[in-house]
Amino acid sequence: MKLNERSLAFYATCDAPVDNAGFLHKRGGRGVGSHRRWFVLRGNMLFYFEAEASREPLGVILLEGCTVELVDAREEFAFAVRFAGGRSRPYVLAADSQAALEGWVKALSRASFHYLRLVVRELEQQLAAMRERGPTNALPANPSPVSNPRPKENGRAVWSTLPEQPAAAPQRPPLPPRRRASAAKGSLATFAQLHERYGLEVQALRNQWRGRQAGLADLAGLEDPWLPSGSGGIRTQTQDQP
Repeated sequence: MKLNERSLAFYATCDAPVDNAGFLHKRGGRGVGSHRRWFVLRGNMLFYFEAEASREPLGVILLEGCTVELVDAREEFAFAVRFAGGRSRPYVLAADSQAALEGWVKALSRASFHYLRLVVRELEQQLAAMRERGPTNALPANPSPVSNPRPKENGRAVWSTLPEQPAAAPQRPPLPPRRRASAAKGSLATFAQLHERYGLEVQALRNQWRGRQAGLADLAGLEDPWLPSGSGGIRTQTQDQP
């Protein structure tokens, strides 16, 4: 398979989330020693860099058709990536801790498309088995609430041997009585008619009030003939005593 170096470099350093990343000790091709490299797992490709901040990978390992197994090596927490048929040399890697070793072995074992095909096949079989059983064992999507809960006394449910009666449906409020068409037509009046009728009543009351005011003014100007002249009467003025 022919790979483009630019595309691989871009894919190795893009901002997309990675499947796993960290430092591993990688043994050289001749087995003379190991180097600490920064490894990045994306899909079924394992990139390794000289440092974490490097922008170009030193190499890539295609993980199709490989197996991951623990090995005895000089380095602690070592494992090997082997390929079937001996078409490629094994890669001996070593992690810094037991937790890192378990994480890398699990991630690399699930990186190939062959593993993904097995997972998809297993999920398809589970889905087919669920469809064969039918919806009888499935739970209802919207379970109905309890329509007739038990009454409680002092915080405890009261149990009875009598069969439960279905709850009666709530009654709707009665509708208001309808008006007859003839009465409705006779009671309606236009605004102009109402204005004219009430205007006449207000004018009559105003005229009565003016007549009463005029009569009171005339009475106030006259003197009571039954009172003697010079008596106090309704006069309120007083003369100073000598």
